[in-house]
Amino acid sequence: MKVLLAMSGGVDSSMCVKLLKDAGHEVQGCYMQLHDKPNYHEKNIENVKMVGEFFGIKTHILDLREQFKKEIYDLFVDSYKAGITPNPCAHCNRLIKFGALWEFGQSLGCERIATGHYARIENGLLKSAKDTSKDQSYFLSNIAATMLPHIIFPLGEWLKTDVKKLAASYPKIANLATQSESSEICFVENSYIDVLDKHFNTLMPGIVKDSSGKAIGTHDGYARYTIGQRKGFRVNGAHEPHFVKSIDSANNEIVVSKRDELACYSFSTANFNNFTDKNEFDCFVKIRYRSTPLACSIRQNERGGVNVELKSPAFGVAKGQLACFYDENERVLASGFIV
Repeated sequence: MKVLLAMSGGVDSSMCVKLLKDAGHEVQGCYMQLHDKPNYHEKNIENVKMVGEFFGIKTHILDLREQFKKEIYDLFVDSYKAGITPNPCAHCNRLIKFGALWEFGQSLGCERIATGHYARIENGLLKSAKDTSKDQSYFLSNIAATMLPHIIFPLGEWLKTDVKKLAASYPKIANLATQSESSEICFVENSYIDVLDKHFNTLMPGIVKDSSGKAIGTHDGYARYTIGQRKGFRVNGAHEPHFVKSIDSANNEIVVSKRDELACYSFSTANFNNFTDKNEFDCFVKIRYRSTPLACSIRQNERGGVNVELKSPAFGVAKGQLACFYDENERVLASGFIV
């Protein structure tokens, strides 16, 4: 089978070349140039070409900077400007890595697309990876359900430590096993604030209020805070930790509270990316990548999203973040962006 592999220049996607070839596939690699972050692409492209030559596959460089800026980067900036906490990786996976790249793969005559994500596909559903510490099913849960039959995740049954050992066994490319890896948003160099400051002034001192609307302190600018954050603002005379409960971008104000006031038992999503044939079910939800799955019931609403009722409270539910719904076997049933 002819497969197009997304290659980043890192150890994971590089070892996928071997695994795919061992499985009998005809493999081509593709590096996606998504942004203009200084000194970012050169080493990655060098690695991709080195791995391609070592394993004897053709590699491509695909310039998607214009589409990425329009659909991912601008959304990132506009969301923070509106007081919303975005999830750019979830959007990128749907529109770029399993959208534009798949279109490119089809133009090459490829029947499948593969990536170095740690995730599995089981019985037609996306499933968490064997290596739970590296599982990326949450970020992948926004991809179109129709894409799943066209995807291969070679690392789904692998542990990261074993992937590095595999790379280290090849002297010519062993450096891939020891190079540093970034878990941050690809176009963010140090802090997301540095990105936002290129587009609008985030340093805008404002008022901190409590849940009753009383002014109780000051902050440095609403865009510098996310829901659930407990540092960076000042509360007069506070003896207990306070957390950001809501953000008012129009008035440059944030509302803070003690942790118990953050408890949330229900929320809604803007969309319903459904991998099943049901419009309501009991399941488990993650409201952030590292959050603990919580038991819940969901029902599709008339606005095209779902209403979520939690069996136990969630803390720090943030607009713009992805809610990912799992079954008891860690398979993804659906997802949606929180509103």
